[in-house]
Amino acid sequence: MRLRYVLHTLALSLTGMPFIALAEDKPNIVIILTDDQGYADVSYNPHSPPEVRTPNIDALAHSSIICTQGYTSGHVCSPTRAGLITGRYQQRFGIYTAGEGGSGVPLDEVFIPQRLKPAGYVSGALGKWHLGLTEEYHAMKRGFDEFYGFMGRGAHPYFDHSDMSHPIYRGLKPIKEEGYLTTRITEEAVDFIDRHKKESFFLYVAYNAVHSPPEAPEEDIKNVTGDKKRDTLMAMIKHLDLGVGEIVNSLKKHDLFDNTLLIFLTDNGGSGAMSANNAPLRGFKQMDYEGGVHVPFVVSWPDQLKGGKKCDVPMWSIDLFATALDAAGLPMPKDKPLDGKSILPALKGKTDKLHDELYWSSAGEKGKWAVRSGDWKLVAEKKRIELFNLKKDLSETTDLAAKHPKVVSELTVKYNAWLDEMADPVSKQAKRWNSDAGAPAKKMSNKEKKAAREKKKAERIKEREAKKSSPTPEPSK
Repeated sequence: MRLRYVLHTLALSLTGMPFIALAEDKPNIVIILTDDQGYADVSYNPHSPPEVRTPNIDALAHSSIICTQGYTSGHVCSPTRAGLITGRYQQRFGIYTAGEGGSGVPLDEVFIPQRLKPAGYVSGALGKWHLGLTEEYHAMKRGFDEFYGFMGRGAHPYFDHSDMSHPIYRGLKPIKEEGYLTTRITEEAVDFIDRHKKESFFLYVAYNAVHSPPEAPEEDIKNVTGDKKRDTLMAMIKHLDLGVGEIVNSLKKHDLFDNTLLIFLTDNGGSGAMSANNAPLRGFKQMDYEGGVHVPFVVSWPDQLKGGKKCDVPMWSIDLFATALDAAGLPMPKDKPLDGKSILPALKGKTDKLHDELYWSSAGEKGKWAVRSGDWKLVAEKKRIELFNLKKDLSETTDLAAKHPKVVSELTVKYNAWLDEMADPVSKQAKRWNSDAGAPAKKMSNKEKKAAREKKKAERIKEREAKKSSPTPEPSK
């Protein structure tokens, strides 16, 4: 396949014709999305602590491109998934929180497999869905041909699958299931590859590992840190790492790996509640600091991308939609314009910039938002606004807001202009945090009182003049 691809590309370049992917040349596309995995809970990260062992993820990373500035568009599960699967800011269709996204992405939004299907792709979704609870929001109603996993929000037990109010599905039907869920998702991924090895396929493997609850096979939980939860997390990561290895080995077994665009990332920062490690980043899941949105991010496609290197261009989960279309040789949509961009030019060293700004917002009562522009990052929560230079201070330890008020003002203006373009939250909460909500009334100065009296007097005069000039209504007949 690889030789045929090279000869086809060479022939077209010699004739000056544009590249058109042959059916058998189209890459397979695999996205492996882990859940709440810490930035340093992969051992290819030099900051990872000694208890972390991820040999299979490391092997993939070292043979691929490690995206050192890879982000997600949300600091919690569902908003990131909504942005990833649509290629658009999830706020464009009112998704700001996990509850909003978990209730369902609007049905007029288009998902990745719907764009790939006309090009002959068969698509499978495995694991955690979290993009709608009822049948109309099911993965197989949104372009996927196959589904194995669960639809419900948040956590799912890893061993006990007996709760049929939160069931495992195969296709559209709930099933009775047994086994450790991380292992079962891996087995389903390998089976999908085995069955579709002669077709072009898109496989979305959304592990729920290592989200809570902390559960792993007892024999794999070793007392290595003295923290039972952290030790259990290490066992969960072991099975996640084994899964990544099995998927890669399956692709290699069928001679598919070289022409597979495989992207590995996690859905948000590691969770403090699960004792995750995000070193050297500040913060955790549910925060807009780097520890909440800056994630492990690896891209492999040996036929097209030279591995064994790093890419320092900021990119994020929303870009994966456009990247998939670009890899498949498909045009970008015009009916639903994408906010994401193909990351392939950056990975090939053809550009050092994909986005002018990246925006985060969870709206309403939490008042959390952030914007990154170049090396500057503004992070806000209610009345607190902090400014960081990420090139010099990736750990966000030094707030520069007081020293650079102009930068704070410029980024705030850009954020507000962006937010104006976004939809109101589907939950009906306020799009912006109201700093005056619930605050005690401020005592007015004498100058402010005088100005208020004069304003009120002017309004009364204006009202009287308006009444005098308005015509007398005719009596009703």
